[in-house]
Amino acid sequence: MRIVLARPRGFCAGVERAIEIVERALSRFGPPVYVRHEIVHNRHVVADLEAKGAVFVDELDVVPPGSVTVFSAHGVAYSVERNAQQRTLDVIDATCPLVTKVHIEGQRYAGEGRTVILIGHAGHAEIIGTLGRISGPVKLISTAEEVASLVVDDPEKLAYITQTTLSIDDTRVIIDALKARFPAIVGPDIRDICYATQNRQRAVRELARIAEVILVVGSQNSSNSNRLREIGEELGVPSYLIDDASAVNPAWLHSKSTVGITAGASAPDSLVDQLVEVLQRRHDAEVTTLSTIEENVRFRLPARLAD
Repeated sequence: MRIVLARPRGFCAGVERAIEIVERALSRFGPPVYVRHEIVHNRHVVADLEAKGAVFVDELDVVPPGSVTVFSAHGVAYSVERNAQQRTLDVIDATCPLVTKVHIEGQRYAGEGRTVILIGHAGHAEIIGTLGRISGPVKLISTAEEVASLVVDDPEKLAYITQTTLSIDDTRVIIDALKARFPAIVGPDIRDICYATQNRQRAVRELARIAEVILVVGSQNSSNSNRLREIGEELGVPSYLIDDASAVNPAWLHSKSTVGITAGASAPDSLVDQLVEVLQRRHDAEVTTLSTIEENVRFRLPARLAD
């Protein structure tokens, strides 16, 4: 068996920043540090931070007043910020800067009197946060088919923004449908889909050219990880999203000589290493890397946590 590792894969700059914020807060202020929702969508990352003293909560009501509290990388609604202020929580915001950029664009469009069309997946943490930061009418859609049934007050005053972790191809189809029905609509094309999402999708496309099966390391609730699996399937390669090596079904690899491996932006590379180790032990596999682009993006930490 030959194992081909996609590169880039795994942690992006926004995830690295969010995790480092929690770790530095624990080091500087001591445990417990409370984190609203999963800091990123990966249970292994969450478990590791819990072991260091982080306490993950669904809502702020259970956080003791005055406690150090971190908002996750997905961003939060204004109502969450107000609740934190009322409870005198010491908040550190780990929202990914690229998500913040989408919030600012949505606010600007709403300020221009436009109805904002938000392209994304209902119920995703990032979408909930974005919906809660735009003062004005917002309509959420997730497919091109929904464009036909959109009801808007003024077709001449529309704008669109997107969730950062979507499929590039699917999003382009939705944007094209919006532009076809509403020629006056404005928006950022696909630039709001983050660089890491685009790079990992490009890498899995290259992987699908040579792999007979693709394993995507990532959590089931990770949007960008799910997109990677879907892209592999769309390109005709059996593709599976797994939390870790223990989730591999041996039948998936039966008679396969080339196995492609990638990881979502919130999956630590240690999980990929463990998967490779297991496959090498079982199949005497050789490992190669398929590189598509080098990433060197770093986001600044909040000033109070910087060195």
